[in-house]
Amino acid sequence: MLGSCMVLSGCAGSQSMLDPAGPSARAIAQVWWWMLGMATLVTLGVVGVWLLAMRGGRGREGDIGEHHHLRWIVGGGVVLPSVAILALMVFGTPAGLHQLPLPVSWSGEGGPSVAPLRVDVTARQWAWALHYPGSGVRLTNELRVPVGRPVDIHVRSDDVIHSFWVPRLGGKIDAIPGRTNVVRLQADEAGTFRGQCAEFCGLNHAHMVMRVIAMPQADYELWEMTRDIAPGRGAGND
Repeated sequence: MLGSCMVLSGCAGSQSMLDPAGPSARAIAQVWWWMLGMATLVTLGVVGVWLLAMRGGRGREGDIGEHHHLRWIVGGGVVLPSVAILALMVFGTPAGLHQLPLPVSWSGEGGPSVAPLRVDVTARQWAWALHYPGSGVRLTNELRVPVGRPVDIHVRSDDVIHSFWVPRLGGKIDAIPGRTNVVRLQADEAGTFRGQCAEFCGLNHAHMVMRVIAMPQADYELWEMTRDIAPGRGAGND
């Protein structure tokens, strides 16, 4: 019991993809658990077959016919990988759709339906510049989102390749110079999460982090209205 608790405690934390706080991250975590389960079953099956072969093959090295070899080659080299890849596609494709900015309307607390919130993120060595086109708010190394509302993150880079990632809220997306990529996040609970550049981008790569604050819709709207939107103001100047 103590050992299992210690192992599972390592799955939690502000930057753990196995402790999801939104539908996008939850879909990724589910695929990971399915992959772990399948890998465990395959490993146990291979070990079991190996033990049977070791036990049954003693003293009978010449009894294994050519059709037995062909059976193992087809079964282990064709059938097993095909089934595993098919299962991964079945479970992985819906998880991938959660990360895409597909058309959707959102209605919070009985209000009118609105489109997902858009946030433009520009990566540079070694910081994140965030801009909310709808309100003009600009932040540095801080992302604020309303709970329960999809957020489309439009990511680009000013210099080298970076990678935008908030593990508890969704998948990662590369920030590439001259190109804009989009990933959808959503927080289903209020709290503070940690974002991280997931692509080595130079000397201070490890310090290229972001604070993500998920707020109830009413609190978010109040923050947005009272926020000083003067260009150049950073998150630390609230």
